[in-house]
Amino acid sequence: MNILQINSSARSTGSESSRLADALVAKISAANPGAAVTRRDLATQPHPVLDEVALQALFTPADQRNADQAARVALDDALIAQVQAADVVVIGAPTYNFGITAQLKTWFDAIARAGVTFKYGPTGPVGLLTGKKVYVALSRGGIHRDAPTDTQLAHIKMFLSFVGLTDVQYVFAEGLGMGPEAVAKAQSQAEAEINAILV
Repeated sequence: MNILQINSSARSTGSESSRLADALVAKISAANPGAAVTRRDLATQPHPVLDEVALQALFTPADQRNADQAARVALDDALIAQVQAADVVVIGAPTYNFGITAQLKTWFDAIARAGVTFKYGPTGPVGLLTGKKVYVALSRGGIHRDAPTDTQLAHIKMFLSFVGLTDVQYVFAEGLGMGPEAVAKAQSQAEAEINAILV
């Protein structure tokens, strides 16, 4: 089994979403001896944003790219290869200002490649990253679950489905900005959710 862990917090230390992602990976690994784990921390290993230079490189045919363009596309290719090789994907996803982090959006942009991770068919887009299990650990300072303020979850669900990642389970830690008692409650509930989905 190949496990890919994506930490998308801007924090390299002290991130609750990364801690929960670690807990998920530890429990999955314990149940699957010999599992290989690849971790990508987007705080310590930042990926370049999708800018004009990147778009020009991506839309230039491979055999016509200059060295800089080929190098830029190769960075995205590496992230795509990691997802393609994974049997299980674990994502740590904090909420920043009601949405996903810039780091996670950059990762989404990197792995969304027409003809590689999705294609367009007669009835619309078809995801190509199929047959994988995904776990997403969401951390929030406030409480947004099942509320209109939860635009983060809708974005993540939409994108993962778009690229074919449809077998997804979510773990929530909410109220982390609401004092020590709320933090303890959020952590306890998140750990209970992890134990419930990974029996």
